[in-house]
Parts: sequence; structure tokens; C-alpha cells
Amino acid sequence: MGLKRPTGEALAEALRERTGHAFVNLRLLETALTHSSAVRAATNNERLEFLGDRVLALVISEMLFKAFPDAPEGELAVRLSALVSGDTCAEVARELDLDTVMRADAGVKSQQGRKSRNVLADAVEALIAALYMEGGLETARRFILRYWEPRSLAVAQVPRDPKTQLQEWLQ
Repeated sequence: MGLKRPTGEALAEALRERTGHAFVNLRLLETALTHSSAVRAATNNERLEFLGDRVLALVISEMLFKAFPDAPEGELAVRLSALVSGDTCAEVARELDLDTVMRADAGVKSQQGRKSRNVLADAVEALIAALYMEGGLETARRFILRYWEPRSLAVAQVPRDPKTQLQEWLQ
């Protein structure tokens, strides 16, 4: 038998150090970590994921604007795209071990590749929304900067998307 996923106070405690926030609204936290495939779930994280995606983009945009004062808009846009991508969000979710605390159908949780990445990315975006809704923009900002700022500084050169790389290669 597998390990039981924590709920309520145990879930809040498990994420307190990882997020830097002590959740009071346990239902909000549980919803943020509940995928639509979860059996008998009354709510899921889809709406929170929508909001979290926008909060993440705002905070990352501001961070890049300040960190690269001489960068043109095009460069900032490419950096933003890389930092808010599903791959980066899933990487952060893995760093947080969200797969061990999120609620989803066993089949969904066991998926590999892009589908697994999407589920994890959605969970971290929903968690950002929950932080924002409960603690405000500053709480969400502290969390985002903690996990994304080192990634933004680690990029030695501006990442290019595959389509741009292909077009340049063809020329």
C-alpha cells in the first residue's frame, strides 16, 4: 500500500517550509493541489491554475524588467517565455515534491512525459494562485522569486524557442 497523501493541517505543515507561507485556508490549499481527475473531488485546481499563471507572468516580468535594464523587449519576452514554460513550472513542482502531496487519479499521477509535466506545471501554478489569494501579491512574489530568480540568473544567453532556431538554421 502506498503512502497516504497528507490533508488539512498535515498538508499545510508539509508545504509551510517549501512555500514560506503558513496556510490558514486549508480548503484553498487542498483545492490548489487537486487535479480534475481526482476521484470524489468536489473541486479542482483548474480555475486556480488560470489565476496562478497570470500572477507568475506578472512577477517574472517585473523581475526581468529590473534584472536586465538594458535588454530590449524581444529579449525580455523570450526570457519570460522560458521561465513561465510548462517545463520550468514542472521542474519547480518536482523540486517542491508536489507529486507526493497532490491529489489525482493514480493513472494520471503515473503518466510519463508531457502529460506528467502538464499536471505538475498546473499544480505549481494553482499553488501560486492559492498563495496570492491568501497572502496577497507579496506572498506570491516571495515564493516565485525564491524558485524562479536563480533560474533566471542561470540563463547565460537568451533562450530561443525551437521555431526560431529552425528558421535561423534554414536561412
